[in-house]
Amino acid sequence: MVDLKPDKCNITITLRWSQSCSLTPKPLDYTYSEFSSGPAKEDKMSTANVLIREASESDFEFVENLMQNVLEAYYGGDHRAHAKRIFDAHIVGGVDRLGFFSFEQRMFIVEVDGEVAGMIHVVGKRQSTYKISPLIIAPEFQGKHGLGSRLLTQAENYARTHQARQLYCTVAEQNINALQFFLRKGFVKAGSSESHYKTGMTETMLYKPLYGASKIMSLDQLHVSVLPLDENNEDMKEQVGRLLLEKLQSSFEGITDDWVRALFDGYSRRETHDINTKYKLIYVATDSMGRIIGVAGATPKKGSPIKVMPFIATNQVAFEALLIDIPHQLIPYGHKLYIHINPTADEVMSLQRIGWKLDAALPAGYHPNVVTQQWSLDIRETTMRTMRIKKRFYDLIKSGEKTLEVRVGYDTINRIQIGERIRLMTHTGGFDVKVSAIRRYNTFAEMLNVEPWEKIAPDSKSKNEVLNLFKQIYSTNKEQLGVVVLEFARV
Repeated sequence: MVDLKPDKCNITITLRWSQSCSLTPKPLDYTYSEFSSGPAKEDKMSTANVLIREASESDFEFVENLMQNVLEAYYGGDHRAHAKRIFDAHIVGGVDRLGFFSFEQRMFIVEVDGEVAGMIHVVGKRQSTYKISPLIIAPEFQGKHGLGSRLLTQAENYARTHQARQLYCTVAEQNINALQFFLRKGFVKAGSSESHYKTGMTETMLYKPLYGASKIMSLDQLHVSVLPLDENNEDMKEQVGRLLLEKLQSSFEGITDDWVRALFDGYSRRETHDINTKYKLIYVATDSMGRIIGVAGATPKKGSPIKVMPFIATNQVAFEALLIDIPHQLIPYGHKLYIHINPTADEVMSLQRIGWKLDAALPAGYHPNVVTQQWSLDIRETTMRTMRIKKRFYDLIKSGEKTLEVRVGYDTINRIQIGERIRLMTHTGGFDVKVSAIRRYNTFAEMLNVEPWEKIAPDSKSKNEVLNLFKQIYSTNKEQLGVVVLEFARV
């Protein structure tokens, strides 16, 4: 499970982690201008001599004063005593002799041209997680040389070398700069607590899964498509029914053949658009072989919420694919999605990262031994279209090397328009692009005779390699839908 118990961890870069990731204490106007930085800041980063090292005994006064001055704006308690406790633990070898769940305390100092400029403290937990407590940049160095990002990278690298599976912290919600900083760095919001460390301050809990290369590769190996159920495809319907009966019965009572038939009957009434007919919309996630690996059924309700039930997948990739793909398709039917589900830890991470909110816990609501959870997502007309991208290509688009994305002509792809903004999402993050051009072809081979393959898969070695890649992802019948090239520009 995810260990998100907010411990006394402050990370202030004007930022704060764990007991707090607070960023801009008002008394000292700690505004971390890196949050709105541009190319000029990158130039600064290249001209200074920046060094990150372990803290030594001579650093104590700097650390103590920095923590006291920065943390008091958002956190109660004796910050000087806190500084002494964690500093002393670091100096004697990093062993935490007082911690209950923690076993290690490590502190690093950042210098700019030999001048002490900031610090970060990390706490090793017995659950294979690390917290930051705190991260602080001195006021005179705020917004210079990317010091906050450098220290955060130091903490992440340190945690990875110690086989940690997660990095976490908390940040005062009122500290908007700090909160946005961590979210941009790939941290996920887990929840919040009012007046947690200081009356009137709301503490937000954040975490970042530390996926390794092998984990990312395993997630990217699966090719998943999300499509409306083809009610004339008996094999597809039979697979859907089998999946629902096999996977749902342990969490939901009443899942029978009759229940499955009622679901399909509701789907046959979808053209009525009459909520009193209890019509259903059904989406399936399929792999590259056409096998059903996920199902989502949606029922529009009075007042325009949409209940998504069932919602089931055989693996994390299919689960995320349904979460990402169906909201935009359901915009015409309502303003909000909600699901009743009994999620795994990985599925909770996906829900939180994609922006779903936990509304309620329903003990014995559907099964006497299960606590069912309700999660929801606001989907109004302003909801941006999302597109799943494998991490390999996500990084190439982000770097600017890849500007062309190739898909087959599903209805959802054909509805994309020039000028539309799309949020690209992978298993670890997302960013926005703008569609600057759209071109269509009959086959992948025809497309590759016109389009530069280097802009489609820059890390490939030849046009034939790119063609074979598409053949692996898409079956012949999917290629017959037509080939669509989307040209992206960074927003």
